[in-house]
Amino acid sequence: METYEISAAADARALRPIMMALHELLNRLPVTARSRDRPGLRIEGGRIVDESYSGPVLEEVLAANELRRVVPSTGTYQGTPVVVAPIRDSAGEAIAAIGVVDITGIFELAELMDRHASINREVCGTETCSAEGPRRGSTI
Repeated sequence: METYEISAAADARALRPIMMALHELLNRLPVTARSRDRPGLRIEGGRIVDESYSGPVLEEVLAANELRRVVPSTGTYQGTPVVVAPIRDSAGEAIAAIGVVDITGIFELAELMDRHASINREVCGTETCSAEGPRRGSTI
């Protein structure tokens, strides 16, 4: 029987079963993981696409030992909202990190667009403002 251990030295093989399960639970959203001491893996579309993966947010979470919800400016997921969480040992130290593409960022974008349309209606009287500025009679 095979055994898998999540530790600071875990490799991609040790992380594979839990990350594949997480990938499936999240309707195949891209997921990533690495241990503190070794690169891990990146899973997309139901398959492992990188077995020596490390990303800037995974590394940041391991160093800070804190959850991060960010849009990376570098790396594989540059420009895409991600959420990354540490896996901690019994002493509370970060021994690994797991990440997922954060689809809730899409909902935040939709909310921003709704607010933008609301402001335009108030200022311009329509959902879009022309280059000429607010309509006559509108208040700013």
